[in-house]
Amino acid sequence: MSHELKGSDLTRAMLARGDENIWCAVCDESDEQAMMDQCGNDFTAYIVSFNDGYFYCSAGMPWSYAVPIKISAVMPFEVSI
Repeated sequence: MSHELKGSDLTRAMLARGDENIWCAVCDESDEQAMMDQCGNDFTAYIVSFNDGYFYCSAGMPWSYAVPIKISAVMPFEVSI
C-alpha cells in the first residue's frame, strides 16, 4: 500500500510545510475533475492558504479541491521546429 501524497492532500502538505503560491488546477467537485478542466487554462490558480476546509487562491476565492501542477515552456524540439 502506497502512502504517497497526491492531489489536494499534497497541496495541503505543501502549505503546511510553508510553501507559498502553489500553482494548482482547482475545482469544487473533485481532484479528478480539476485535472479534466484544463481546456483553455480556465481553472488554475495560485493557492496561498487552506482554511475552514477550503483552499484560497491569490484572488481570495475559495476552492474545495486544488491539485498542484507544473507549467513549463514548450521547447522547439517538442514541436519539431
